[in-house]
Amino acid sequence: MNGFSMDRITRSPLFKQIHYKELSAVLTCLKASQVNYDEEEIIGMEGHEFTGLGVVLKGTVKIVKTNETGDQVMMAMLGEGDIFGEMIAFSSVKQWPATVIAHTEAVILFIVPDMLIHQCEKMCQGHQQLIANLLHIISEKALILNRKVSYLSIKSMRGRIAKFLMDEYRKKEKTIFNIPFNRNELAEFLNVSRPSMSRELSRMKKEELIDYYQNTFRIIDIQGMCYYASKLHK
Repeated sequence: MNGFSMDRITRSPLFKQIHYKELSAVLTCLKASQVNYDEEEIIGMEGHEFTGLGVVLKGTVKIVKTNETGDQVMMAMLGEGDIFGEMIAFSSVKQWPATVIAHTEAVILFIVPDMLIHQCEKMCQGHQQLIANLLHIISEKALILNRKVSYLSIKSMRGRIAKFLMDEYRKKEKTIFNIPFNRNELAEFLNVSRPSMSRELSRMKKEELIDYYQNTFRIIDIQGMCYYASKLHK
């Protein structure tokens, strides 16, 4: 079907409840295209022309933002099925607000933004369902952005780490869970230095608040972690 990875496309929340038989027609209506990227290849550059809403079909993608000092801060790590550029598609902005980079080899499905905003001539049910799905995704991402802001409002490094890990614990509903970041990525996400964060994690481990191995963490002292996660300004 037009060279698209249909099985991967159907796994994205953007295409939820769109019948497989209707999907090909929807993709044609949206003027979708599929592009392959190498590891660390730039998909969209901050300040450059916006090329369309992207759906990660394969691999992982990172969103980074350059701050006033010229350093890059990681805003998000996206996996298969996730989308990016959805905020811009419904705005008057014509440039990427952040840089999108292929964290691994990646396959991206691009959708022309104008085709998302306007109803197709056929008023097909699949197109209407896609817009409904997109609005739901935007709402969910707004909540995630609010979560990141809450981390940055915490002044202490231990507080940021504790808040992040407790949020992951509540989301997974398990005391042992994997996080979607390696150490460098977690430091960027929390906007702290990698060496300082590693030292703090080591101290928290010695104090038996947590245990960890690579990206797998275990919450040992839930009450203690809640205490540090709630200390916003110290």
